[in-house]
Amino acid sequence: MSTLENVPVDLLQPILIHLPDRRHLSAAALVSRAFNRAATPLLYRRLDSQVKHNVLHHPSATLLKRPELAQYVWHVTETGAVQQVIPNITEDIVAALRLCKNLTSATWVDDTLTPEANFLPILDVLVTLPLRELTIRTQYDPGERVWARLNTIQGIRRLSVWSLEWGPPRVLQGWADLLSSSLTHLELCRCAGVPATILISVFMKLPLLQELCLKGAPSAAIPAIIACLPNLIALDAEYLGSGNYRSPLTPLPRLQRLTVRAGSVDILGPQKLWTWMRALLPHQQTLKSFTLNAFAVQGQMTVPRPFIMNLTARHGISLQEFAVGVAQVTLEAVSHMCSTCPQLELLECSVASSDVDMIARAIEAGRNLQTLKLHVSWIADGSVDLPPQYDKFFTGPRIMYTYFSHPASDGKRIRFTEEQARALMLQTRLRNIGIGDQSYIGRWVRRECSAKITQDIVQENVVFEVVGDVTDDPFI
Repeated sequence: MSTLENVPVDLLQPILIHLPDRRHLSAAALVSRAFNRAATPLLYRRLDSQVKHNVLHHPSATLLKRPELAQYVWHVTETGAVQQVIPNITEDIVAALRLCKNLTSATWVDDTLTPEANFLPILDVLVTLPLRELTIRTQYDPGERVWARLNTIQGIRRLSVWSLEWGPPRVLQGWADLLSSSLTHLELCRCAGVPATILISVFMKLPLLQELCLKGAPSAAIPAIIACLPNLIALDAEYLGSGNYRSPLTPLPRLQRLTVRAGSVDILGPQKLWTWMRALLPHQQTLKSFTLNAFAVQGQMTVPRPFIMNLTARHGISLQEFAVGVAQVTLEAVSHMCSTCPQLELLECSVASSDVDMIARAIEAGRNLQTLKLHVSWIADGSVDLPPQYDKFFTGPRIMYTYFSHPASDGKRIRFTEEQARALMLQTRLRNIGIGDQSYIGRWVRRECSAKITQDIVQENVVFEVVGDVTDDPFI
């Protein structure tokens, strides 16, 4: 025990911070005085208020009894539901917050009908603290008094505003001037109906932005908006249809992560979405992550071959993640990405295949691929004639043309087995594979007195373990 008492806190905390939850930290705090000194600041670094099964959980009582613990609090989450359960608790919450002089991050969540009355007393305290991150998620607009108070806060680096219903959109008019010297990360969920000229005038005052998430902004205005943000590296935006905005004269930023949310058009209709996305990525070898979240309006959305060819030609060396959800990609395109994107680590899309071996051949060039998630339509092995208008989406052998509408003749679903997953993982760097309804996770594990020969290589005391089909056994 004397040895444990002599361990410096500076050495223990970097170890204890990796414990998965508060229960483990609480147990560590009981080991010794040294562990207690190291674990206590970590236990109180993040405090959340919540109501579960009509039972209130709030840390204000503890902080008021032991005010010395407030110095460790960096982040708090407050909810309007707490004040609905115990109306008089607002005074205790405010008193406890005043003790947290080192608070740098706050989250307010409120789905009640009275967000203004609930939040305003807490906000009056937050404006006096050294906040750097602020998240506001409410069902209804917090009200004019709250926004007037918010517009006085300076020094915010990360800001997220999510008011889902009612009230006018809030796009930082009057606040952007105070945030221009600090704000680097911004989420605005309600920009619908705001003129593009107003949005552009706001973002011209935020040149330090590095990450931006916009919901409801006109798609045609997005290029002009991001042209105001030379340091932007991550964009999350919606595609809401075409418009008449001109291309900006100012160069667009060099995006590293692009996330687009869109509804699909008819698979044979205009492909303005793809042209719009290409326009957001004019630079060479900068994009690391491309994500498309789309839902189908008519048929299944298809990622055209010209878009994939353009994307890999411009960003093949830098691209690490390609995730298009249920959007259809041919196995030929999958093979092309694996061979032309040497850093590709994550691939998610929808494909059609006659068997697992065909998928394995398509990804065999992906030497750094670690995560593979495929939504699969199993098809019969053969070829059919499709109308000529499909040719702009597909190339290669005619067997590729079976992918759209040629289901397996016996009507059975092909099962992706654990043995097939193990073979793929041992041949590549894949460790997380989901094909169809089956998903597997693999890892090397050390076991006592065990050895296993795999591909003529002896792994002493180490075996490769594949976690069974997670859809079969949720407890694995």
